[in-house]
Amino acid sequence: MEIDFSLNDVENVAKQLIENVKTKTLLFYGDMGVGKTTLIKAIVKVLGSVDEVSSPTFSIVNEYQLNNDKVYHFDLYRINDLEEAYNFGIEDYIDSDNWKLIEWPEKIKPILTDQFDSIDLELGSNNRILRLNLLEK
Repeated sequence: MEIDFSLNDVENVAKQLIENVKTKTLLFYGDMGVGKTTLIKAIVKVLGSVDEVSSPTFSIVNEYQLNNDKVYHFDLYRINDLEEAYNFGIEDYIDSDNWKLIEWPEKIKPILTDQFDSIDLELGSNNRILRLNLLEK
């Protein structure tokens, strides 16, 4: 699935993603500044959280409450290796049944299972381009 969108349409794009994903683990790929965190903020809102969503750049992971679930939002940009991820307990989060929205997932690739959907974001000439790669079931 490919979507061209402007940031004005980000909430509609978030709704489309939630309607189409097959897992609760979403991996976000894209250059710095392409809009990964902005899209994740919209997804958390669409999932029903009323929490204030912010980038976990320094905390590495933020947790948001849903009615009967949680969302873990990771920004792994600042970790240097897999050992740092283990040090903050990444495996406990990854093994949970909660939503996991992961920016810079390539940093933990060795521990990711094949149970995820990936989202590639890039800047187009006038908008953003999103490519959703769904888990094959």
